[in-house]
Amino acid sequence: MFESLKKKFSRTSEKLEEELIEEAEKEDNLQEESGKRFSFFSFGKKKEEEPEEDESNLLPEAQEEIEEEPVEELVEDEETVEQEPVEEIAEEEKEEGSGFLSRFRGGSKKEDEVDEASEDEESGEEESEEKSHFWSRNKDKKEDISADGEAKGGLFSFVREKTISEDHVEDILFELEMELLQGDVAMEVANAVVESVKDDLVGKKIKRSNDITEYTFLALRNAVAEIIDIPGKSMTEMIEAKKAEGEPLVVMFVGINGTGKTTTIGKLANYYLKKGYTPVIAASDTFRAGAIEQVTYHADNVGVKIIKHQKGSDPAAVAYDAVEHAKAQGKELVLIDTAGRMQTNTNLMDEMKKIKRVSNPDLVIFVGDALTGNDATEQAKKFNEAIDIDGVILTKADADSKGGASLSIGYVIKKPIMFLGMGQGYDDIMEYDAEWMLNQLFSEDEEAATAEE
Repeated sequence: MFESLKKKFSRTSEKLEEELIEEAEKEDNLQEESGKRFSFFSFGKKKEEEPEEDESNLLPEAQEEIEEEPVEELVEDEETVEQEPVEEIAEEEKEEGSGFLSRFRGGSKKEDEVDEASEDEESGEEESEEKSHFWSRNKDKKEDISADGEAKGGLFSFVREKTISEDHVEDILFELEMELLQGDVAMEVANAVVESVKDDLVGKKIKRSNDITEYTFLALRNAVAEIIDIPGKSMTEMIEAKKAEGEPLVVMFVGINGTGKTTTIGKLANYYLKKGYTPVIAASDTFRAGAIEQVTYHADNVGVKIIKHQKGSDPAAVAYDAVEHAKAQGKELVLIDTAGRMQTNTNLMDEMKKIKRVSNPDLVIFVGDALTGNDATEQAKKFNEAIDIDGVILTKADADSKGGASLSIGYVIKKPIMFLGMGQGYDDIMEYDAEWMLNQLFSEDEEAATAEE
């Protein structure tokens, strides 16, 4: 889910890091130090706490080794140590992993000379490889990534602080904006994301290469968090408030044909039935052939009452009867199905306004298909202008790899996403959670974001 956006966000981080490292290399402003290089997605993961190493046994072990070979005997065997080949000495020191005990194991002058020679050889190798290391690193993208998203091996550090300037991010953010637009993100949303990221990044002081990844991750995450978190009451809270008043919550569903509006009504009836409420469905789509039979099928499957009239009857009258039935029977929720219509059809939009006027719904919800991307956003915008919708339900969100509608629709019409359809079954619906959405966009494994590359 949202794999396309994951790749776009991670590329922005990688390109900025490459540009700054290349510039630092030209300035002779790089040094390599041992450690782990974090990937873009590692910053979104909650790391498991690693158990602290028990150091209580370290000193006794060291003491035992010293006691087994007294210092006097080691000094007496100095000639033997001098006769040992250089390779054996190097192997012994590598196995010990510390220079602490090696000083007690025959630390002769000749051994010190061997150490200095090996260090000189290593430094010479580092200098010869340092110039080509940056380019080879970029050519070989398949690094050893651990489970927590860290790349093993060396990382680049800046010797002096570098400050991110507008010149550093200009081209990169332009590419990000183009890629967001290609991912069906609305123009104003793409602009808002890019401007927010620019404001966060420009002026940041970078000390090591990992800072670039972390700052980019946080800048993008903050920008998207502001976009997708539109405040609004949940439907469950509203049901409880109306129940306290002795009234049902009346919800009217609008949208064009083919978005899954009728199926969504069946899912919501099932969702709230399992929460202990008693819904009733109004079959107010009296124009489309088979619409009454379709919504009746869903009502029967989940086990809720349906109010319906003959085909071609007044849809507003059906909605009114359903509300009166709920009041008389003490039911807490009325779900009104309406005919799917294009947002450009003035006559049908007027008919929808009549249903709203007669039934007086507490919520008007637009149902859009997440796979249609910008089309869903434009449809919601037109419906909002015509009838003033209160919220959005996006269907087929589980199949949406681009994520454009999920990122855009609430921000454009300034109304919250309330539910997401996540599959074909009646249980495949979830209340929208902005934090969950952020985790979908930023916190998954890097391998999932690069699987299709």
